[in-house]
Amino acid sequence: MDNESFYAQYKALSLKRHPHGILEIVMGAAQSANGKLSTADHHLHRELSTIWLDIDKDPDTRVAIIRGEGRGFSAGGDLGLVQDMADDFNIRARVWREARDLVYNVINCSKPIVSAMHGPAVGAGLVAGLLADISIAAKTARIIDGHTRLGVAAGDHAAIVWPLLCGMAKAKYYLLLCEAVSGEEAERIGLVSLAVDEADLLPRAFEVA
Repeated sequence: MDNESFYAQYKALSLKRHPHGILEIVMGAAQSANGKLSTADHHLHRELSTIWLDIDKDPDTRVAIIRGEGRGFSAGGDLGLVQDMADDFNIRARVWREARDLVYNVINCSKPIVSAMHGPAVGAGLVAGLLADISIAAKTARIIDGHTRLGVAAGDHAAIVWPLLCGMAKAKYYLLLCEAVSGEEAERIGLVSLAVDEADLLPRAFEVA
């Protein structure tokens, strides 16, 4: 089964099959071509919440790798999406549901997920990155949960998952202050599975997959 038929509805995410049943999921390919970081607009946010259901059903995929294109893994919510959420309750409620579905659909996906994070890793992309079965970060990656900077509680996965991964004291410090965690520090405190040099990030992710 090829990508064109099984994943035809996905436009914001770029998908590529590799040998051994590996499906590569790339965020921000179109934005990277314009020199921009990957941000979650309406389309990407929705696709990130649903892709895992299709991967779960895809007989040709044994494992998925999720990564960002260009200068970073993910740069958080698109400002247009944030403004639309502030202005329209129906949009806000829809995005809340998508955020919930993203967490549960990653967790419930029966296929292993490997994340390869470099540069900034923020927002909806970071949810998938940290909830992946194996999370790999470049040592120079900058992991940030930016919710409290917007005046809202650390959201989506963070309030529950960060304390389980790195302990309550470190989780509260980084989530309350919105300080960046380098990939190297994230490995040290247990927030990610592995930190490697950026040049080795993708080769290591494919090796693990």
